[in-house]
Amino acid sequence: MNENVYVAVGYDGSNASMVIGEQGVVIIDALRALGAAEKVAEEFRKVSNKPVQALIYTHGHLDHTGGTSAFIGNSKDVKVIAREGFKNELQEHSPIEPILKQRNARQFGRDLPAKDIINRGVAPGITSTDRAGKGYIEPNITFKDSMLVTLAGLDFELHAADGETNDELFVWIPDLETLFTGDNYYKSFPNLYAIRGSQYRDVKSWGESIRKMSTYPVEHLVPGHTRPLSGKSVVHQNLSNYSSAILSVYTQTIEAMNKGYTLQQTVDSVSLSDSLAEQPNLQEFYGSVPWGIRSIYLHYVGWFDGNPTNLYPLSSSQEAKNIIELAGGESKVFAELNRATKEGNYQWGLQLADYLLQTDYERTKVIEAKVRLLRALASQQINAPARNYYLSYAYELEKNRI
Repeated sequence: MNENVYVAVGYDGSNASMVIGEQGVVIIDALRALGAAEKVAEEFRKVSNKPVQALIYTHGHLDHTGGTSAFIGNSKDVKVIAREGFKNELQEHSPIEPILKQRNARQFGRDLPAKDIINRGVAPGITSTDRAGKGYIEPNITFKDSMLVTLAGLDFELHAADGETNDELFVWIPDLETLFTGDNYYKSFPNLYAIRGSQYRDVKSWGESIRKMSTYPVEHLVPGHTRPLSGKSVVHQNLSNYSSAILSVYTQTIEAMNKGYTLQQTVDSVSLSDSLAEQPNLQEFYGSVPWGIRSIYLHYVGWFDGNPTNLYPLSSSQEAKNIIELAGGESKVFAELNRATKEGNYQWGLQLADYLLQTDYERTKVIEAKVRLLRALASQQINAPARNYYLSYAYELEKNRI
């Protein structure tokens, strides 16, 4: 970045940063795996051997907190700073932790063979697994809304910034004109909803948090993932279009809901303007506009979309039976499945496969067809979580794990 700020990108799934002051250094975020953090700490010490005076967590996700001890050892004198409520919403506190772990592995492609791994949207496809989480150290200082503190001879401003998590913060260092966004900004359309499963990510607050960041005279912006940005106009443009995109999706969704639209009608009606959709930092490599729309909708009204047909729907097996009978029988649905596959109508084919899987008709062949369809859809995806999920599920079907 500059002579005072160094950012480690690509050592693990997220970034770790070092800020050098006159009296010591401050670390911001600590990677996921202790092994990766040890490598970064060694590189940082080559730049400066000043003592670490503080470590700041931008939020509680494991990929930002797992390697702390590599940077600060067991010292009780180092300030470890985070927001109140730190880590409260994480999956290890959930009653459905087992399924969340399974879905997490699918989203990130953790069990995919190396030949099928490209990336994770905002991180390398393969990241360190060397003692993941084993270096975590709990915060010893927390704050509620904001905190002004002098660390290593530099003034730091820490501000609460709800977004990807409800314990997110951003760090502003006025003298260095440098802002650390945590995971509220990275070079991709934001992951307003994680398909691995998560609590509601406050979309409106997320957009407002980014808008607040855009008011600072930032020369250097350091995201939690992807490379830093430099130049006031570049940074301002990136933050401004990011907040505009998030708030546009939120506003359009709310307007559609107030018109009485069903969930799918809302998804079909909301989109980014062409001027936003063409921005390099808003490509849907990690987040997805439709996923965000669905998350907002369900947050405000829950599962019922207002259509009385959906109050007591048929069971999935009964619906499948009726659709199959309407189509003229299982053999005709299977033929249509094959035709859809051949013609590249992969999503329709996938839905037909799911109908047939509710019966015992040619189960092995239907599973094989579904695997082919999942892989075909994966080959069309620029969204890394979707691609990883399609491929992971296909492998699980092949191994009879589903």
